[in-house]
Amino acid sequence: MKTALQIDLTFEQILSLVRQLPKQQKVKLTKELEREVIDSKLSRLLKTFKTKDLDIKTIDEEVESVRQEIYEKQKS
Repeated sequence: MKTALQIDLTFEQILSLVRQLPKQQKVKLTKELEREVIDSKLSRLLKTFKTKDLDIKTIDEEVESVRQEIYEKQKS
């Protein structure tokens, strides 16, 4: 049986605990925090670009248009 606990810690207390970690665990914690920040930024970015006006047909048409432009430039 697991028991869930909630502990109120200040930033300084958490920082003190982190400083006590071995180097390898600090590296692991750093990577985990970076991943969380990246995920958060990516989610915000995706929400910014989310639209109902864009469908796969429109994307395909644009891709083909750009491909054609590139092809024409290479041909010349």
